[in-house]
Amino acid sequence: MRKFMYPLLVTLFGSFSLFAQNAIVKGRIVDTNSSEVVPNVEVNIQGSIFATTTDAEGLFNIVNEDLPQGEQVLLVSKIGYMAQRIPITIQNGNTINLDPILLEIDLTAIEEQIGIISLTDSELDEDDGTSFNVSGLLSASKDVFLNAAAYDFSATFFRPRGLDNANGKVLINGIEMNKQYNGRPQWGDWGGLNDVQRNREFSMGLKASDYSFGDVAGTTNIMMRASQYRQGGRVSYAAANRSYRGRIMGSYNSGLTKEGWAYSVLVARRYGNEGYQEATLYDANSFFASVEKKINDTHSLNFSAFYTPNRRARSTAITQEVRDLKGIRYNPNWGYQDDDKRSSRVRNIEEPVVMLNHYWNISENTTLNTNVAYQFGKIGNTRLDYGGNRNPAGNYYQRLPSYFLQDEFPTTYDYQQAYVAEQDFVNNGQIDWASLYAANISNGPSTYSIQEDRVDDTQLTLNTILNSKISENILFNGSLNYRSLKSENFAELKDLLGGTGYLDIDNFGEGGDQSNSDLQNPNRIVQQGERYKYNYDVDATVISGFAQAQFKYSQVDFYAGLSASQTSYMRTGLYQNGYFPEENRSLGESEKMDFTNYGVKAGATYKITGRHLIDVNAGYLTKAPTIRNTFANARQTNDIVVGLEDEKIQSVDLSYIFRTPIVKARLTGYYVGFKDQTDIGFFFTQNALAGDDNNAFVQEVVTGMDKRNMGVELGIEAQVLPTFKVKAAAALGQNIYTNNPLLYLAGDDFNDESTIFLDGNDISTQGIREVALKNYHVAGGPERAFQLGFEYRDPEFWFVGVTGNYYSNAYVDVSNLRRASDFYTDFDGVIFNDYDEEVAKELLKQEEIDDYFLVNLIGGKSWKVKDYYVGFFASISNVLNQDYKTGGFEDSRRASYRQQVEEQNRDTPIFGTRYFFGNGTTYYTNIYVRF
Repeated sequence: MRKFMYPLLVTLFGSFSLFAQNAIVKGRIVDTNSSEVVPNVEVNIQGSIFATTTDAEGLFNIVNEDLPQGEQVLLVSKIGYMAQRIPITIQNGNTINLDPILLEIDLTAIEEQIGIISLTDSELDEDDGTSFNVSGLLSASKDVFLNAAAYDFSATFFRPRGLDNANGKVLINGIEMNKQYNGRPQWGDWGGLNDVQRNREFSMGLKASDYSFGDVAGTTNIMMRASQYRQGGRVSYAAANRSYRGRIMGSYNSGLTKEGWAYSVLVARRYGNEGYQEATLYDANSFFASVEKKINDTHSLNFSAFYTPNRRARSTAITQEVRDLKGIRYNPNWGYQDDDKRSSRVRNIEEPVVMLNHYWNISENTTLNTNVAYQFGKIGNTRLDYGGNRNPAGNYYQRLPSYFLQDEFPTTYDYQQAYVAEQDFVNNGQIDWASLYAANISNGPSTYSIQEDRVDDTQLTLNTILNSKISENILFNGSLNYRSLKSENFAELKDLLGGTGYLDIDNFGEGGDQSNSDLQNPNRIVQQGERYKYNYDVDATVISGFAQAQFKYSQVDFYAGLSASQTSYMRTGLYQNGYFPEENRSLGESEKMDFTNYGVKAGATYKITGRHLIDVNAGYLTKAPTIRNTFANARQTNDIVVGLEDEKIQSVDLSYIFRTPIVKARLTGYYVGFKDQTDIGFFFTQNALAGDDNNAFVQEVVTGMDKRNMGVELGIEAQVLPTFKVKAAAALGQNIYTNNPLLYLAGDDFNDESTIFLDGNDISTQGIREVALKNYHVAGGPERAFQLGFEYRDPEFWFVGVTGNYYSNAYVDVSNLRRASDFYTDFDGVIFNDYDEEVAKELLKQEEIDDYFLVNLIGGKSWKVKDYYVGFFASISNVLNQDYKTGGFEDSRRASYRQQVEEQNRDTPIFGTRYFFGNGTTYYTNIYVRF
């Protein structure tokens, strides 16, 4: 018996002795203002590898026998709160219980963050990929580089790692909001809800997220749950000169009552007759309501709904000739009507969203979140239809001086007409609405009208998200998702402009039956509010899931994840188009397209010490083509893109992170590779395909496109004084095409499928050909950006910050058609007899946009008046009023060698590159009262 008792007692006493040697630091963190616990607060022992975050009850617990002994500093921080540095003395065998730790709201940081979100509304409301996930970056603003990317770089369309917002996931309450049409989030669906979007979680790149497998540009989850908002209200007014002129917003949150109820409401309005660009109307309202019932300690039910109807007039890219004559604020899309500015291009978004979220605490360590969302409504974009007449836009090329100076020899230039055109353009240069009405009234049926391109989506989303803490060191995340979309796509006759009706035929066509939009209703006279031109539905379903394990230890954290999805699309044509009358070519159901995809990822953070960390993340995933890139000419036919493939993406990044109480820095190297991308462009062309100097409206289909994004990111800040911070950031990237993809054209002029392939394999002149894109840069903002700045935050709650930002290596988007065989061959397929390779090489050289330097200024002040908080925030962008271009694209209208030689020899090209010009000095101010 003694033989067994002695080892047992030794083991027991040894265990008690080992336990006794552990040091314990624990506590509870509470909001000073509301007395509510604060979850997700970072707590770490300064200068060590020991760190944790508070749980849903605001509790934290650090236990280890290797905790640093003696006098230490406990760092407590969370975005939106003032950081705490608490002196403690650690001794093995002792427990330090800090209950409560009171956190004060950092008013300046919150208002600065909200102000920046408001400043970027003009980008966030777009869905063309020119903006990155700014809202997500703001939630990660403790990272120095991402802070710079969100606050300053984003205004110039800089994309971190060269990625646009189709490469990132945006979720609201765990539900994905990216559109199935193009993969991009439709920011306008929740624009203006600033006050209820503060609770966000962002995971950069493919790093572990609790809600989704994610994508290479990161994952943002915006939590819009009634019980998670701090009790109180807020009223604010903002004025600006960038996108809108004024914004009024009011919100109130009840907090969780003793009966287990919580509610939150918000109402906002943004408005302005024009922003920085001429006649860019802004008319937007925002409504939000959320009600939550905590049924018991295990179950909570939350209902949220938001509706943000917004109507905005749009500007467009312009040539250098137009800019020199009219300035950077010029917008050709408007004209005076009865002394009011009326725009022909207006974007209207009305897509309400309702959500029901169930939160189930299965056990102390396991939660299940089940969600259902329903989205419906419409997106409309208007444009002027001039029915075969000359384009009435003020900047139409036949109205510009360069058109009258186009002859080969200067002696034949029509200088008088050029001068008249110049003066008319400078003094007016806008749409003449009165003349359009007069033409329609005298003619009867409208030859000029306003067309609205409509997308009416109805989408149902279901998902369930499991999070389980298997042990102190292991977390498991997983989800199942289902999305079903019914998308109606059609043109609606928005305004007859004084006419009696509209003949629904293609005015650019050759006449006869083939010009009819719908052979089942030939020569139909359309009235205002009716559908015409094109009409089709798209049905899409996506079933997906992911599983992920996270392992957290004192020396190393690592994770691994898997995803799988099944996607299907089908188009149903409701019109029998005259150009494509064959059975099931335009009318009826298309082939059903199915795609099976997967993803794998893994990463680790190695804590060399508490000050030095190494972080690595890698992943490989495949993605289904979007709806936009699946159908070659969706408005007219069921044709599927020839050579369509799943997109393949591989990504890896490696970071060195350095952090001390004074200095924080991150240096990251990254690589992202894309294979088999598809892209479809739409434009008029004037080239050998249709006979020299003949027009054709085409869909340009490019498949098998490979790209490579690689570079370095650096962010560093130094808290030189308790109130003074110096910061710097740098991005050096290179985003290029790595192969020569394939191209073919679709559209009215290419309606015979035999033009794609001849005799099964031979490629025709109008068929598939190679595009020489290899080593050209992918357009999308500057590849290099540098920042140096400082911030001063006074203990009396006022702050000021200044940054200087330098941008370079931005490139114009190249014309694919110019880099295909169409460039050097005549309409009969024979190479031009005057073709010169050296001249061609110079003509095809990609244009690099000039470098530029911008200075931005921010500042604010807040006061506490009894139980109220009053604050003011202001920002001035481009303080020095620098003139710069943010991007541009080559015109493909004249894409042949001979045409480009003619353009190059002119002092001012007729079809020159179109540029996007940055704003001059702009401001944003915001005053608020919080209670």
